[in-house]
Amino acid sequence: MSHELPHRQETGPERPTRRNELTRQAARLFAEKGYHGTSIGDLAEAMGVQKGSLYAHIESKADLLWEVAREGAAAFHAALDAVPDDVPATEKIRLALRAHLRVVAEQLDVATVFVREWRYLDGERREQFVAERRRYEERFRAFFREGRELGGLRTDLDDATATLLALSAANWAYTWLRPETDTDELADRFYGLLVDGIRGYATPPVHTMRAPRNRS
Repeated sequence: MSHELPHRQETGPERPTRRNELTRQAARLFAEKGYHGTSIGDLAEAMGVQKGSLYAHIESKADLLWEVAREGAAAFHAALDAVPDDVPATEKIRLALRAHLRVVAEQLDVATVFVREWRYLDGERREQFVAERRRYEERFRAFFREGRELGGLRTDLDDATATLLALSAANWAYTWLRPETDTDELADRFYGLLVDGIRGYATPPVHTMRAPRNRS
């Protein structure tokens, strides 16, 4: 079953523009007030129209959540597409962090919905979105796996945990990122803190022996 967003008899050059503006306003309001905190009335007010007019573009508010969530997934995947294949795995991680934070900064409302509000998707739409999130995480994880397998990172690295740590830090940047933040510099700092701790070969654990007690 396809979940393409409905276009209800939209004709004329102004229709796609109005639909795009509606999606943009929905992203802003969902990010500011939350999906459940945003009403159809809020969306109509943001668009400067009557509530009934919105139904020329959508069937329900859920359509807008789905569209914004898909837009976020597409933006993050496109950012990873720009990471070159012919660089070391550790450089791929650095560039991937840069790309991720750039999306957060440049599309903050969409990124907020991608990270936080997606959970209000229902049914097959939710399943499709979760699959896209997992695919994105797996693409990120592949960089850590490559580094482990080719010797750029620790040979005992848990690449799943490393990916979770990296994306958790990068995802939640939407809560504190300032407009003037240099996201490339921030990504490089994340990279330094993360990768410097997992670079190189594994070291066998050291078992410290207790000195025998003096029984005299």
